[in-house]
Amino acid sequence: MNNYTSDSSDGETGNKAIDLAYLLKNPESVDKLLAQYFENGSKKFLDVENMILHHNELTALPSNLTRFINMRVLDLSNNGLTVLPNIFQYCQLSKLVAKNNRLDNEALPKDFSYCPTLKELNLAGNNLSEFPDQILTFTSLRYLYLGGNGMKNISKEIWRFKQLQVLSLGGNNISDVPVSVGLLKSLQALVLCDNQLESLPASVANLHNLRSLLIHKNRLKTLPPEIIALRNLSELSLRDNPLVVRFVSDIQHQPASLLELSARAIKLHNISAPVGDLPHSLAQYLESAHRCVNPHCKGVYFDNRVEHIKFVDFCGKYRIPLLQYLCSSKCASSPNEEVIKPHRTYLMKKVLLG
Repeated sequence: MNNYTSDSSDGETGNKAIDLAYLLKNPESVDKLLAQYFENGSKKFLDVENMILHHNELTALPSNLTRFINMRVLDLSNNGLTVLPNIFQYCQLSKLVAKNNRLDNEALPKDFSYCPTLKELNLAGNNLSEFPDQILTFTSLRYLYLGGNGMKNISKEIWRFKQLQVLSLGGNNISDVPVSVGLLKSLQALVLCDNQLESLPASVANLHNLRSLLIHKNRLKTLPPEIIALRNLSELSLRDNPLVVRFVSDIQHQPASLLELSARAIKLHNISAPVGDLPHSLAQYLESAHRCVNPHCKGVYFDNRVEHIKFVDFCGKYRIPLLQYLCSSKCASSPNEEVIKPHRTYLMKKVLLG
């Protein structure tokens, strides 16, 4: 996850910077150091664009900080912050780093001021238990880091970040990825490792610019077949997921209901039934038929289906399990069946299984 950062590094200072990192100063001490930029009517504070304050003891922000109205980069990481005020009402930041603090959801303001200049927001390594909806106003974001928080959800409004290139959510307690993630058309790196995911939405196939997908240390048993459409994907990390282990071939199959058997027979044999000849419940049920994916089977299924794992040659070397639905356990492929090899002129550079 540390490999996916913006072009600017966390330690960048530049020529118009105040660098007070690693001094272990409290808010009052930092305030005194910043006061010199305002003494005797000085305008030096107008020249400051970068404020580097990481690795201090700032449980709260120094009061003088908000007077630097031309500040563009603010690094408050590793300070033990317990509250983050609405800094954006004083300055239009392009980058805010507040990682590795003590911020929970209550520590954030209910609303952040609109800031169209903000390109990078890093709140990783805090105590956020829920996705902070306040940040959805930052629609110009390109880099968003919320990893290592213990969050349980991803906002369905995530699609608002239309310019987002990196979305890092590793090290949380997320069990579900909303379909709206597939609307992040500019996304190049999606970090979902070390969560509680059991599945991914098929909409990830719409992330045509995605180059890196890190989903290791989850509970994934299969991947959506649509993932093969990600033509630019060059790194896929899968280790520490159940899908890496060979699946058992014996599938438990519950007997079909009488309603299902009747509907299957009608569909399979193309039985014509005029209106009124069938019970209303059966007539409605017929509309929910699904074709068995076995090309040698002409059958259908309704509620009663068999989950089957098809191993697909994903990059010329690794076999990736994809989920299919069959109408019967008899339609399951034999263990010696040839692996599917999609027609691809492109190969994945890295598939990390262990």
